[in-house]
Amino acid sequence: MLNLSDVIDMCRVPTGKKIKLKDFHTSWEVDPATAEADQRREARRLIEEDVHQLSISQQLLYASQSWSVLVILQGMDAAGKDSTISHVMSGVNQQGVDVVAFKQPSTEELSHNFLWRCSKSLPARGQISIFNRSYYEEVLVVKVHPEMIANQRIPEANPGKKSFWKARYKDINQFERHLVRNGMQIVKFFLNVSKAEQKRRFLARIDDPTKNWKFSPNDLSERARWTDYMSAYEEMLSATSTKSAPWYVIPADQKVTAHQLVAKILSSSILKLGLRFPELTPSQHEALIECKVKLEAEVD
Repeated sequence: MLNLSDVIDMCRVPTGKKIKLKDFHTSWEVDPATAEADQRREARRLIEEDVHQLSISQQLLYASQSWSVLVILQGMDAAGKDSTISHVMSGVNQQGVDVVAFKQPSTEELSHNFLWRCSKSLPARGQISIFNRSYYEEVLVVKVHPEMIANQRIPEANPGKKSFWKARYKDINQFERHLVRNGMQIVKFFLNVSKAEQKRRFLARIDDPTKNWKFSPNDLSERARWTDYMSAYEEMLSATSTKSAPWYVIPADQKVTAHQLVAKILSSSILKLGLRFPELTPSQHEALIECKVKLEAEVD
């Protein structure tokens, strides 16, 4: 029988190992006749709890005021990043959570290093920040479209060389190590949607007038580069999944499964920090008792 650790291990990208996305599932809805059916059913049972535990974890994080948490969500268009954020964070105190969506960089942002614009939105101690896309776009969409590098005006930059991308992976790993050393837990999710499911979601957006705004012809152009994107993701995941800041590949064809699994992993990651509610000093405790006495003595 699987336990929660087994489920998380199924999604975690190993450190220092080249991976292939074909080895990770996009769906846990499998044929009962397959050898993995029992294991998948048990995995689903384990992630059917709601986000209550995540709410408790966030309270510990906020009360301790020592660690912060950075959640990074990456995925192809229509992978379910927005819905994951809205569902997973529905039970937490919104004052303790910031959601930042990174779009096409501005002129100002292009005038700085590629980590700059995300650095400005990092969470303070006790807070959770969720990056809907992130600095990883610089080794994903920019890798698929290397002509974008010209806009960054980096001296002697040559995206045609493997060394250019290896340097970016190294910069990211060093940046994240610095953050972790200074009290920031980093949890990274790749929402692994299949090409067939993306097609279904695109068609649903086109057919539903209330969702037309979510679809752009450019989405179809990027879909045509699917193989290039999968290659970029494989290389990025292999190079930047570290012990202190691991990547998790989440099966995203069924949104409820993705939402519940992200909540489980995020809650588990916070609990591993060993946080506790602050303990009062003797003088603080004495003052608390005095306040209680005064309140109980009040006449309603």
